[in-house]
Amino acid sequence: MMSKVYALLFNIRTENEAIHTVQIGDRNKILMFESEDDAMRYSLLLEAQDFPVPTIESFDSDEIKEFCKQADYDWEIISNEELAIPPEKNVEKFSWKNEEDLKIVTDEVQMSTEEMDMMRNKLEGLL
Repeated sequence: MMSKVYALLFNIRTENEAIHTVQIGDRNKILMFESEDDAMRYSLLLEAQDFPVPTIESFDSDEIKEFCKQADYDWEIISNEELAIPPEKNVEKFSWKNEEDLKIVTDEVQMSTEEMDMMRNKLEGLL
């Protein structure tokens, strides 16, 4: 069943275009948000972690699922009832991998306790 979802992209419409992934172990997972507002909230949390500013784009969920199958990535649909929060760890260097249509960036960087507390406060302010 095809449905409209939102994903976070970096360097949109450039040679270095990338889709945001979360790395779990040795697996990459693309998050697909049912709500554009939830994608925006997640984007703001990434920016608070000093990520480049992502662009929110709508896709057909089947399009992203097909990309994930080809790239051997996992995916997760974030429903309107869920609140997704970026991982506590992020990579300091973004890894751009050549793929046919999109390039992938993962997010895994160490955050201090102070930075985590600031992030929690900002998140609580959004609620």
